Amino acid sequence: MTETDFAKRLLRWFDVHGRKDLPWQVEDPYRVWVSEIMLQQTQVRTVIPYYERFMQSFPNVMALADAPLDAVLEHWSGLGYYARARNLHKAAQVVRDDFGGAFPDDFDNVCALPGIGRSTAGAILSLAFGQRHAILDGNVKRVLARHRAIDGWPGKAAVAKALWSAAEANTPRQRVDDYTQAIMDLGATVCVRSQPRCEACPVSEDCKALAEATVGQYPGRKPKKARPLRTTTMVLAISDGAVYLERRPPAGIWGGLWSLPELDDGEVSEWCRERLDTGSHKLVPWDTLRHSFSHYDLDIRPVVVHIDGASRKVADCADATWHRLDHPPPGGIAAPVQKLIESLSSDIHVQNH
Repeated sequence: MTETDFAKRLLRWFDVHGRKDLPWQVEDPYRVWVSEIMLQQTQVRTVIPYYERFMQSFPNVMALADAPLDAVLEHWSGLGYYARARNLHKAAQVVRDDFGGAFPDDFDNVCALPGIGRSTAGAILSLAFGQRHAILDGNVKRVLARHRAIDGWPGKAAVAKALWSAAEANTPRQRVDDYTQAIMDLGATVCVRSQPRCEACPVSEDCKALAEATVGQYPGRKPKKARPLRTTTMVLAISDGAVYLERRPPAGIWGGLWSLPELDDGEVSEWCRERLDTGSHKLVPWDTLRHSFSHYDLDIRPVVVHIDGASRKVADCADATWHRLDHPPPGGIAAPVQKLIESLSSDIHVQNH
């Protein structure tokens, strides 16, 4: 087998079975770029509705660059990994300010944009400009690790180096855009994590893992660590049909999103006196809500605080607001916080009827 054989077989398969109707499959680097960021650690079927709404509001890089971050985060709410949205917004401003609004077609310039690494840059440049660059997203790692029986967790430098070597060797010089889409499609639809359809794979005849009946062993798993469990108290301060929200710091989990105030020690009454300049009139603890991140679990202990409107001292400002429950959100809100707000709204609705 030659490496070009791998690409030829994959392209023949793609011509018949590949995905060709995805909404970002156009010769527009901006649309390709946004899709590649959204598709990081997120499946196509989840991304499509988010992508379509995003494109309606931010149809080009200038619209995205000029938009307030709150609007961008609002469109990202529920998609997770919010650093992607913050970096996308920053990168759009770089493209606007440094490249006159034209997405760069130089690999080093693309890699220098916030939130774009080697694989994402390669995917954008191959799909949008037809340039020859290898890619190595999660799907491609799985295909190559199995095909060549590359053992070990891809997060290790030596394993990543071997996978990149295979990716570079297999990438053809012709139809590189189709090849890039093809190898992603193969990993997403045939060489899937569990129950792969090896009988439908165009490169199965020389797949080492299949020959050795070890397909399930590749790629190697990340060494297991006990998942830490963290706890926090979230305050749902309610007054005259509005809930008190604060904008989180720009960095870290849920950076830049609007959220419920968090307390480590659960001293809600003291917080009410210090932050809202009022005593708490009624505290109602709710059941703990567990939310799982990639590296840890978070137990949220919600406490509803009913505040007398006449004693509500905190006015709206840039990083704090009384959000009326019957109004649209002020910006992006993380999924568990949105869930609590919706529960609060339903609870009030029941009480009023």
